[in-house]
Amino acid sequence: MWSMPSEALPTLAPMKTEEERERAAASVRALIHALVAHDPEDEALASVAETVDALTRTVSQTPRRDRLALMRSSSGQSDLGGSGFEDRAVGGNANPTSVELAVQFEGDEVIAHFVLRRAFEGAPGRAHGGIVAAAFDDVTGFVIGRLQEPAFTGELTVRYLAAVPVDQALEIRARLDGRERRKLFISAELYNGDDVVATCRATYITVELSRFAGAPDPR
Repeated sequence: MWSMPSEALPTLAPMKTEEERERAAASVRALIHALVAHDPEDEALASVAETVDALTRTVSQTPRRDRLALMRSSSGQSDLGGSGFEDRAVGGNANPTSVELAVQFEGDEVIAHFVLRRAFEGAPGRAHGGIVAAAFDDVTGFVIGRLQEPAFTGELTVRYLAAVPVDQALEIRARLDGRERRKLFISAELYNGDDVVATCRATYITVELSRFAGAPDPR
């Protein structure tokens, strides 16, 4: 990940533990998938709605979270990001709408293990193509993090070779193929067991740190 000059870092008050934030997000995430996967009676659904509405009011009355300031303060901590990193869409453990990605590095490759649960279902038994593309976008972004060069997604092309199942263990493998001036070329494959069910080619565009610092990519 890139590093911001120390004089640009804001002073932040001590934050609550990220563990509790991720635990809360995991509980909400489990509720989302359970609600999609099951068919409770109307009375139970009404109870869920009342409880969730009350919790939403409680959370909404607390101070707003400054994710940009958090990311600026922790940038450069590791390839896997710092504070605020897990709030990101698609793959952040502190985001209750995300895919739960377990990311690791193996040589020049980024490897992500995950399960697309029922809320990500498109056709019955199959993951929605949009969430598959989003997972590719998140995982290929980790390749950029390793380069320590600020960049944004310029183009993402996904080819679907077979059905991507829900509720089954999946794996994405991604790596840098090359570069041309400001363009970084990345490829990736999505595996269901030993079978490649989708492939991806992504082009990232590097930007100057001064432009990137206003809204850093978290990956």
